[in-house]
Amino acid sequence: MDIRDYNRTAWNSEVAKKNEWTVPVTSEAIARAREGDWSVVLTPEAPVPRDWFGDLAGAKVLGLASGGGQQGPILAAAGADVTVFDNSPAQLGQDQLVAERDGLSIETVEGDMRDLSRFADNSFDLIFHPCSNGFVPDIRPVWKEACRVLKPGGHLLSGFVNPIFYVFDWDEMQKGNLQVRHKIPYSDLTDITEAERQALIDDGEPMCFGHTLADQIAGQTEAGLAVVGFFEDKWLSDADHASISEYIPCFAATRSRKLVCE
Repeated sequence: MDIRDYNRTAWNSEVAKKNEWTVPVTSEAIARAREGDWSVVLTPEAPVPRDWFGDLAGAKVLGLASGGGQQGPILAAAGADVTVFDNSPAQLGQDQLVAERDGLSIETVEGDMRDLSRFADNSFDLIFHPCSNGFVPDIRPVWKEACRVLKPGGHLLSGFVNPIFYVFDWDEMQKGNLQVRHKIPYSDLTDITEAERQALIDDGEPMCFGHTLADQIAGQTEAGLAVVGFFEDKWLSDADHASISEYIPCFAATRSRKLVCE
């Protein structure tokens, strides 16, 4: 399976289904952002601390795998020069919709988050990378490319799933039962039955991957980034898998500063 091609199609379908992460922000939210009243998320619920962004006025910001018409338009309305990079043309279309509707200047670029070769070294002051690297099987190239295109001293803000989530049987979790089933790293391509995988394909669900904490955090530091901020978050209360949040946060976010890239 070509995972990039498959997940592109899957996320295009999620836009048609109005998945919550594909629904564009309102014009009212854009108006408030222009007045300085805004917040965005890297994970399901917790707003990213405002001091993680620095001064956005004129800052060159890359929304990495962040299509959907949500974070990119808010940051553009707050004064940033925003490029949104995503694998799904339909997701990018949501950013274009908001830009045209509300008079924002946003560049949209289709591509694989592991390959930012379209961009020169030291291109961006800030990269905003919401919880999306669970849709590629290898994330270390993501960190290396992010470091390369950041300006020295620039920051990468990223969200990711705590790998403990992937340890459990998803069907049982939806019933409130936390039944250990999988090892980490986890892959929808290899760690479930063929029937379960086919059910995901039949439903048009994106293929997911549970990465180790070493890949998520040491992967950043080994790429040349220093982690300088961290917080945890939980599932939305009405999510199918919310039961695990009674015991442990299932999401984390990091703020990392570029030192020197390998």
